Amino acid sequence: MSLNCPDLLCCESSSTVFSGNREDYSLEYSSDLESPPPDGEESIAGLLEDERDPARISFNFNSQSINASARSESVVWILKVQRFFGFQPLTAYLAVNYFDRFIFSHHTPKMCGWALQLLSIACLSLAAKMEEPLVPSLLDLQVEGANFIFEPRTVQRMELHVLRLLDWRLRSISPFCYLRFLALKIDPTGTYTEFLITRANEIILSTIKEKNVFEYRPSCIATTAILCAANDTPKFSYITAQHAESWFDGLHKVRKKIMN
Repeated sequence: MSLNCPDLLCCESSSTVFSGNREDYSLEYSSDLESPPPDGEESIAGLLEDERDPARISFNFNSQSINASARSESVVWILKVQRFFGFQPLTAYLAVNYFDRFIFSHHTPKMCGWALQLLSIACLSLAAKMEEPLVPSLLDLQVEGANFIFEPRTVQRMELHVLRLLDWRLRSISPFCYLRFLALKIDPTGTYTEFLITRANEIILSTIKEKNVFEYRPSCIATTAILCAANDTPKFSYITAQHAESWFDGLHKVRKKIMN
């Protein structure tokens, strides 16, 4: 059956595009990304070590499964819904992470139009289930700017397809894990901590519009964002990348001392 068949848009039969029978599933575990984020130096050092895992990035950014404008449209929709429902920045970040990992998988056929909309909804729904205390219904999730409306069971089947392709690996280290640690390094008094974190959140969300954002380590994204936030404040305009390097070098020393 063709992927662009208009008869599949808003009915259950759209699920026939994706192989496999319907199965009941639930996400009973919670993310370890930021609940709350680990601020201690030992915890941050552990995250930096985990970032070195070669399996952290397992998808091909040169894949032709989607063009840049189509991806941008999907990301813009995810961010619009994130703002509409007041979701955490992390929820949008995870949704785009799942979206990219799915799209840039070697096993994914080229997708466009309604199929991308369905994928966007499924990825945002999964991210919300991971991070939000209150998750809108699958129909409510589609009220803000969706070009197509899908039945809940169709979205659920797409969710299951995403979970299978991602091997149920929904947890991931994110830039948000590092922000409070970095903000307190910039301002040990804590006076400007929330401002720096809020501004860095905005910057990180703006970066996920870029196709290759997940090629960079979360710590690098976080550092860049917090430095930009600091430079927005005259009081901290002297903070440079060299300062950040010294903070992380100190963490590596802490890690080695603990391991020994």
